[in-house]
Amino acid sequence: MKRLAATLFALALVLPASAFAQDTATETDFDPAHEWEFKTWGPELKIGPIDMSINKAVAYLMLGTIVSIVVGLVFMRVRIGRGPTRRQAVGETIYEVAQVQVAEQGLPTKAIGRWFPYVATLMIFIWVINMLGFIPLPLSDERWEIGGIRVPTLAIFAATSTLSVTLALALMTFVFTHVEGIRENGARKYFKSWIPDVPKGMLPMIVPLEILGQFMRLVSLSVRLYANMLAGHMLILTFIGLIFLVTPWVFPISVVLGSVFYLFEVVIVVSIQAYIFAALSAIYIGSAIEPEH
Repeated sequence: MKRLAATLFALALVLPASAFAQDTATETDFDPAHEWEFKTWGPELKIGPIDMSINKAVAYLMLGTIVSIVVGLVFMRVRIGRGPTRRQAVGETIYEVAQVQVAEQGLPTKAIGRWFPYVATLMIFIWVINMLGFIPLPLSDERWEIGGIRVPTLAIFAATSTLSVTLALALMTFVFTHVEGIRENGARKYFKSWIPDVPKGMLPMIVPLEILGQFMRLVSLSVRLYANMLAGHMLILTFIGLIFLVTPWVFPISVVLGSVFYLFEVVIVVSIQAYIFAALSAIYIGSAIEPEH
């Protein structure tokens, strides 16, 4: 079984390389950055300046939404029996991490009931999206022929390696933070809490910095997740490309290093980034509710 698992893993890592090959491509055409050049699937859907067309990133988000809902239904809607099952144990673990390590660490007690569903959903959704990004799926823009039928090639791609996706997620937390701060404290008290207790002569310099700091939260949330996922995928795709584009002696080195980075991303980075995003969202919302803390 171990040999079979190792073989399947190697195939899963190598198969996405087919996504880089056009029918008439040459070795010099390889560029991992092409994976982030999206092609519209079907007709263009534009509402004024906003492009609502379906592309690869949107497809991954839709799939991630469906899988997140399934995860919630499968692991959280468990009928309690005489003894805990594996399914129940997994559900309790997910709930405990979201409750104890995310919500209770960042939100005041009175706000957990209101905001726990949001931060827990964020954590699960981002984890699912990140994990899907490392599973070879037929959601590529490239095609190959099987029995005369052109089908999508297998490829790995994470929607969270696109800045527009992570920025949209961060923007939700940013808006909810300030809306909740105003709702809980009133606009005057909340915005006054942004101004530290310093001599009045320093206010013209400090106030703009404090306002900028609020917007930097938006940048830190979005760029951290985006940069980590983008860098991981670029490294893995580069090592996969080296298997086919360089001399044969590079093959074992590329496979080993590509596998190491793949496992590092799947085992560590995927979960850590989902946790950090959800935990920071809880902290930001909690600090808006009780700005004096």
